[in-house]
Amino acid sequence: MKKDIHCETSRKMSYIYQQLQHGPWQTRMRKISNHGNLRVAKVVYPLGLCVGLFIYVAYIKWHRAPATQAFSITGVAPGARWSQQAHSPPGTAAHGHKVFYGIMFDAGSTGTRVHIFQFAQPPRETPTLTHETFKALKPGLSAYADDVEKSAQGIQELLDVAKQDIPFDFWKATPLVLKATAGLRLLPGEKAQKLLQKVKEVFKASPFLVGDDCVSIMNGTDEGVSAWITINFLTGSLKTPGGSSVGMLDLGGGSTQIAFLPRVEGTLQASPPGYLTALRMFNRTYKLYSYSYLGLGLMSARLAILGGVEGQPAKDGKELVSPCLSPSFKGEWEHAEVTYRISGQKAAANLHELCATRVSEVLQNRVHRTEEVKYVDFYAFSYYYDLAAGVGLIDAEKGGSLVVGDFEIAAKYVCRTLETQLQSSPFACMDLTYITLLLQEFGFPRSKVLKLTRKIDNVETSWALGAIFHYIDSLNRQKSPAS
Repeated sequence: MKKDIHCETSRKMSYIYQQLQHGPWQTRMRKISNHGNLRVAKVVYPLGLCVGLFIYVAYIKWHRAPATQAFSITGVAPGARWSQQAHSPPGTAAHGHKVFYGIMFDAGSTGTRVHIFQFAQPPRETPTLTHETFKALKPGLSAYADDVEKSAQGIQELLDVAKQDIPFDFWKATPLVLKATAGLRLLPGEKAQKLLQKVKEVFKASPFLVGDDCVSIMNGTDEGVSAWITINFLTGSLKTPGGSSVGMLDLGGGSTQIAFLPRVEGTLQASPPGYLTALRMFNRTYKLYSYSYLGLGLMSARLAILGGVEGQPAKDGKELVSPCLSPSFKGEWEHAEVTYRISGQKAAANLHELCATRVSEVLQNRVHRTEEVKYVDFYAFSYYYDLAAGVGLIDAEKGGSLVVGDFEIAAKYVCRTLETQLQSSPFACMDLTYITLLLQEFGFPRSKVLKLTRKIDNVETSWALGAIFHYIDSLNRQKSPAS
């Protein structure tokens, strides 16, 4: 196409040049020159060049106009790479696909991450995700609780990534949202609000679409629901009304979530208050079983197993002793800006049994068990994935499937060999034992298969996608209440 335009342009310029050389303008100029009137020639000749240039510019602009009007993507599929057409200004392509973006900041306990999502939506169909850009920075926002101004630098750095990734013409229509999770939920209220206010100031100065609710602390239930949306959106379960859906297990640093769509009436009736959430998406309403357990994330659970108290240093700097650590281990561990001295417990008994007893004490009466989880397909991610990959239960890059009992087998092996084999973490025995018992408390039998993954179709399986998608869906419903 470009070659044809170039050839056509060359012919046009040649024609214009010939007209200037041999046409009326040139004839007129010869006559004037023959009479010695060079003053008129100096005016007329440049005028002819200007006319020719105007024709050339108009011709090029006319040929390029269709290319700059198309911005949509054709033939998109979940996880497809970003199409070059998406960098063009807003408009409507031949296939009528609408393209839009969303930016979600995940302010977690261990880091702040930005997710930049690009969607394409055919007319009257469910949108598809066509690209995601992801970047993470450490530490988490909560680390700046006593120096709020420092938090702005990292937020701005991640915003610059979004500005580079999203075409300029889409900036004003792209919603920008930050949701903080357990890290800020565990901070004193005043400190958390000061951090959020600073983030909001940085957001307001950005060129993106910023609402009054752009920055907030996400409650645990919303975190679980958003993760459920993500996993079911990526697996295509949300496209078919009444189709089978999958459950979600997320193990973060400060909290852990479980969410699934119950099909058994008994599950709905037996669920405690606060465990059921109504969700409206794509003009359909889902009643989810979803709950977040604050304080049962892996890092918070470690502290509880060690006998520490969240956000408080050990009394009188006392050493925290645990049967889940190697008997010969001594060291330091930092959690939520507090450094603890920790050590293993001298004992001749089986290390795994002692550790399991201690973990059971921490979990006692803190987790609701439901029978229906036995029959729902579940995806698990975050620390579930990391720990399984760390001991070789799944491929570290591709993920994989395992049964709940595999965690127990790995825990027993690691605990038994803690003294003789160098482990990647002194907490390996503790962490694997904790996950084993947590899953059993949820109601998963040892034979239950779990799918562990970081990505589906090259997209992160975090709550961030579900949260921004739900946010955009809510904005659309506000614009069109009738729908």
